[in-house]
Amino acid sequence: MNKGVAIITGGGTGIGRACAIALSDAGWKTVVCGRRRELLDEVAAQCAADSLAVTADVSAPEQVDALFAAATDRFGRVDLLFNNAGMGTRPVPVDELPIDDWMATVGVNLTGSWLCARAAFAQMKRQQPSGGRIINNGSVSAQTPRPNSSPYTATKHAITGLTKALSLEGRDHGITVGQIDVGNAESPLTAPMATGVPQADGTMRTEPVMDVSNVAKAVLYMAELPPDTNVLTMTVMANGMPLVGRG
Repeated sequence: MNKGVAIITGGGTGIGRACAIALSDAGWKTVVCGRRRELLDEVAAQCAADSLAVTADVSAPEQVDALFAAATDRFGRVDLLFNNAGMGTRPVPVDELPIDDWMATVGVNLTGSWLCARAAFAQMKRQQPSGGRIINNGSVSAQTPRPNSSPYTATKHAITGLTKALSLEGRDHGITVGQIDVGNAESPLTAPMATGVPQADGTMRTEPVMDVSNVAKAVLYMAELPPDTNVLTMTVMANGMPLVGRG
């Protein structure tokens, strides 16, 4: 059964890949977006329902416009945007971090999410029937920072504000906006967890991770809620990670 059309940014690996496949298995037509064409093609080939791979840098306005044009040319509408594309920086003190690293992280994590949401709002307003849903990937860094992570943490805190502002703005247009904060889902980005990552007390420790399929299940749950129901924020995390408490 066709559930609608979903755009997944950062869809070539990790969380995006798992969510694209899970949505497709559930009957969604998917548009998988990322920077590396070969990875996107691999994901699209694993999708059970009709799928489209689109190479795009979400920090570039013209490429975001092209992404949404490709989606609507192929499928006619957009019912779901999963704003998942993101990047971080090396864990070094703020005064040692190159300014270009800050600009790149803000460009992808925050500006990219805003550009995609902007394009989604425009399409969701004009399509018939109108409306849709946006899910922003905030990360648990939207709640609590890791050491030496100011660019990533700042952008993810900003995603929480973006989610709330867009949720309010979308009400009159049938556009529902929520956020999922993910902690230690197994992916290429969390590979260092196995050997040790910096802790607030200055030590290096390994941390547990969870299977990325659990994130996909959570995103699917949010995506398939009725239009009058929203999960504004959800946290899904490896239970043993040191997010809750001191240290």
